[in-house]
Amino acid sequence: MVTAVNVSREMGQLFQPYDFETSRDLRPFLEEYWATAFPIALVYLLLIIVGQSYMKARKGFDLQRPLVLWSFCLALFSILGTVRTWGYMGTLMRSGGLKHTVCFTDYTEHAIIKFWSCLFLLSKVIELGDTAFIILRKRQLIFVHWYHHSTVLVFTSFGYKNKVPSGGWFMTMNFGVHAVMYTYYTLKAARVSCPRLLPMLITSLQVLQMVLGTVVGILTYIWRQEQGCHTTAEHFFWSFVLYATYFVLFAHYFHQAYIKPPVKAKTKSQ
Repeated sequence: MVTAVNVSREMGQLFQPYDFETSRDLRPFLEEYWATAFPIALVYLLLIIVGQSYMKARKGFDLQRPLVLWSFCLALFSILGTVRTWGYMGTLMRSGGLKHTVCFTDYTEHAIIKFWSCLFLLSKVIELGDTAFIILRKRQLIFVHWYHHSTVLVFTSFGYKNKVPSGGWFMTMNFGVHAVMYTYYTLKAARVSCPRLLPMLITSLQVLQMVLGTVVGILTYIWRQEQGCHTTAEHFFWSFVLYATYFVLFAHYFHQAYIKPPVKAKTKSQ
């Protein structure tokens, strides 16, 4: 039988962290002030109202170069996070099985996971800046955008504080989707022609992420009675609620954007 201790020792031998991944651990600080995510999300929502009101009678800014740089930095960050977390989680699953990755907290103490989960949480604050570009450029701000940004920040802080192992997959999948998404945003901002199927692929990956996240949550709930399986009823409830709403919203967006036939413009006679 493969024990959590054996798997942890094996992973320590297979995955050696880089020097920068063993830098000062901010986890105690972030755990202590995890609830700060709530006022940050509230301020974010208030700034949306203020920003839209400010821009209502003004012409939108171009902001092409800042947007290219912004998207490129987030794309590069997401790609690096994807390489490190997918490599670690994939190897962990092969060594200890899927149950180990969603039940046992020992792997969350590995330097790679500690470093990237810390940056992942902080990135959820940085990514709120996406909305500023939408408002300042006077683009359409849809509900799923600001709802997803604000709730993911709060949920990530909540899961980080509780050290829920299944959160490792939430982080890993999100890194992967964002690596593709922000790369596309960079190319689009730079006005590089992209295949028309690319944005459809990105939305499909987002929907798939919600499905897989729900499956992971259900498996955690099923295995919760086993010795050493760490989860909380609160985390299961909120993860299920959020993943369900994300799935509905992204599936609806996919239908509206790629399946529903476009409405023809009315003629002057009409």
